[in-house]
Amino acid sequence: MDLVNISRPRYTNKLDQVQGLSDRERQELQPVAEKFAFRTNDYYQSLIDWSDPDDPIRRIVMPDLQELDEFGEMDASDEHSYTVRKGLEHKYGDTALLLVNNVCGAYCRFCFRKRLFTDGNDEVTNDITDAVAYIEQHPEINNVLLSGGDPLIMSTGKLSKIIKQLRDIQHVRIIRIGTKMTAFDPYRILNDPSLLEMLSEYSLPDRKIFVMAHFNHPRELTEPALKGLQLLQKAGAITVNQSPLIRGVNDKPEIIAELFGRLSFNGVVPYYLFLCRPTSGNEPYMVPVEKGLEIFEEARRRLAGLAKQARLCMSHRTGKVEVVGRMNNKIVFRYHRAPNPVDCGRVMVFDSNPAAGWLDDYMRSETVNLKLSPQVHTVSA
Repeated sequence: MDLVNISRPRYTNKLDQVQGLSDRERQELQPVAEKFAFRTNDYYQSLIDWSDPDDPIRRIVMPDLQELDEFGEMDASDEHSYTVRKGLEHKYGDTALLLVNNVCGAYCRFCFRKRLFTDGNDEVTNDITDAVAYIEQHPEINNVLLSGGDPLIMSTGKLSKIIKQLRDIQHVRIIRIGTKMTAFDPYRILNDPSLLEMLSEYSLPDRKIFVMAHFNHPRELTEPALKGLQLLQKAGAITVNQSPLIRGVNDKPEIIAELFGRLSFNGVVPYYLFLCRPTSGNEPYMVPVEKGLEIFEEARRRLAGLAKQARLCMSHRTGKVEVVGRMNNKIVFRYHRAPNPVDCGRVMVFDSNPAAGWLDDYMRSETVNLKLSPQVHTVSA
């Protein structure tokens, strides 16, 4: 099988063009696709077992009627508050996030930035001049993450211009490319030598480009996907993986263990396992915090070495909160990252709440002022 010469998949944003759905399913799901953007391609659809209504790959990209239930908000982590220029967020001192695109290879149903794909949203910028100027003026920024949308859906020429401008800033040591194209459409990598040449040019010995892959399930690790990862690595990029924990997709220890194990065997270090953000439409995909911790720890017990490097975190409006563990009837959190550096490392201890899906569910029941201690907060219901 000549992986490189296979043509790119055909994309669609119309349920009518998805052959695996029945006419009834198309009709029932159309209101969901109208409320929250829908997009897929025939390569990714080929990974779905259409005879299984609970197929995990299907669940990643095919609409679910429960998405229409009233739940959450569009900007669940309050990214707007950290936006300093159009398309540029600066939440953590040394890291800037640049939204360069508002299109993905397909749209994950549990996306936390689905607001970018709605009519009238203008957060993404096509002109990064102001954003680059801001980064140049802030020497504490040594990491820039390119996201959106998916940067690899862009042409290599457009992406190269962005990366060159960032690489010309001496204090920017790391450029990260957040992408699910490694899973959605590996032929974006396999069929474009210019992309690999660009990565080779700008991923330098002491100023690396990291590709932040987004594999959610082991079945996404196909032969083309693994070949694409190998080519990225050969070009000089460092490959890591981050994934949310999604109900009905990967919310079993054996699935997470297989995913992390196979990634590590192929040179991709598991980086984060995120709890799904309470974004509008995301209720059917969320896993309770304490159930997520149980799954995560059981998966880790099945793994060794680099396969167990991931942290279980949630991207809360107040910072990146790591779920550390449980002690009797208490659950322990730690600020892995925080906008205020003083808060970084701060520990919070709450009463157990098996129904809680987000940090706010614990905070609502607090009776102790969280500012009493600079390091440890004990909260009881």
